[in-house]
Amino acid sequence: MANLGRLSSKDAVLFLCDMQEKFRPNIFQFNNIVSNAARLLQASRVLGIPPILTEQYPKGLGPTVPELGAADLKAHAKTSFTMMIEDVKKELEALGNPKQAILCGIEAHACIACTTFDLLERGVEVHIVADAVSARSQTDRLFALSRLKQSGAFLTTTEAVLLQLVQDAKHPNFKQIQQLMLHPSPDTGLLAFFSAM
Repeated sequence: MANLGRLSSKDAVLFLCDMQEKFRPNIFQFNNIVSNAARLLQASRVLGIPPILTEQYPKGLGPTVPELGAADLKAHAKTSFTMMIEDVKKELEALGNPKQAILCGIEAHACIACTTFDLLERGVEVHIVADAVSARSQTDRLFALSRLKQSGAFLTTTEAVLLQLVQDAKHPNFKQIQQLMLHPSPDTGLLAFFSAM
């Protein structure tokens, strides 16, 4: 049977990639991307999904932005264009090597792409949250999403992830997740991409 990409909170990990202060003025739809990622982080806490946070060269690019709500997380500093550095690999091993990765952050054609390739090569199912991923250029963002889909990643949205993780209005945490969906996700400029698919 083909892999459908059905998310499960029991075997997933949330990757939060490089949403840092110095990127703020240059990343397309930065505030909306961070807002969606923050909702995913809140949901991960409600549902017991472990989050992993990285920062690209924090000495030069600054810390993770406060509105992500990740101040309590250990940020793994890196210089490589993948989140799959040794510390992150060790953290995944300590978590029992989850089989699904929910990926958001920046930049789509750099760190998101390299992380996706590394995870796919490890046999991990990758779910890229398209409305929680961006780049400086909308062209780079959209072509990266297309390329990553070709490589075998699943493209999804913030709200779709939230609903897939609970799967039923009778889920014990549904009311808390529903609160995160009171306002629809902001438009992050993906409609042109969707119409070209």
